[in-house]
Amino acid sequence: MHAKIISKCLILFAAISLTIGCSVSIDGSNYQSQQPTFDLETFFNGKVIAWGIVQDRSGELVQRFVVDIDGRIENDKLILDETFDYGLGDGPVKRIWTLSKNANGIYTGNASDIAGPATGTSYGNAFNFVYEMDLDVDGSTYRVNFDDWFWAFDDKQMMNRSYIKKFGIVMAEVTIFMQKQ
Repeated sequence: MHAKIISKCLILFAAISLTIGCSVSIDGSNYQSQQPTFDLETFFNGKVIAWGIVQDRSGELVQRFVVDIDGRIENDKLILDETFDYGLGDGPVKRIWTLSKNANGIYTGNASDIAGPATGTSYGNAFNFVYEMDLDVDGSTYRVNFDDWFWAFDDKQMMNRSYIKKFGIVMAEVTIFMQKQ
């Protein structure tokens, strides 16, 4: 009897450990004093070229892509006109973000395929952007959470790491390198 209880406890402990191990948590305050300071509006005002990959939970590469970003400031809003090319022969995918900086320094953003407003916070050389999105995967749609982290290398180059989560568990990761033109 005790062996069954211990066995069940060990299985539960292992399941909880795996779930915790699959979760990512980054503390933005670690980047407050890092240089160079990342300025979202300065970096994205103009043309930016980006390229990246998507990896599944096991780390396997599932997609490669290139993104052309045309950014501009319009009526105190940052507009990001993104064109994704996944190289699949089915044409480009478009997304247009509209971002506003609030009085408290936090950004809010919207795009047609984003569920509700996105929020973004600056931390020195980093920027964190979180939002929900309905993501199409093999003909099924899933509501997922994006936890995007941007880190400036200098005023022309940046890296973005996105953690795509469902039920708090990282299901996929996106790595993007961006270069201001």
